[in-house]
Amino acid sequence: MAKRIGGYRRKSRGIFRKNYKNKGKISLSKFFKEFKEGDKVVLQAEPAVQKGIYFQRYHGKSGLILGKKGSCYEVLIKDKNRGKRLVIPPIHLKSIR
Repeated sequence: MAKRIGGYRRKSRGIFRKNYKNKGKISLSKFFKEFKEGDKVVLQAEPAVQKGIYFQRYHGKSGLILGKKGSCYEVLIKDKNRGKRLVIPPIHLKSIR
């Protein structure tokens, strides 16, 4: 059986890339964003911070905040017909208003 070549971020160069106008330092307010239970959010990765980034399949999906775990948030998203809970830091989340 053939062994799969590549890792967790395989073929993600285009997805996890910043626009050239948005490159540079990250605002500290993005790290300390607050969400309440029941808020709707979109998973939008911050490419400059690799820690806590989710799998590329979930990029752009919307979900619901279930609660907080440490400094991260537990987000319920729908993957095909199944609900999944992901623990994601606030820098990779964007609120829907």
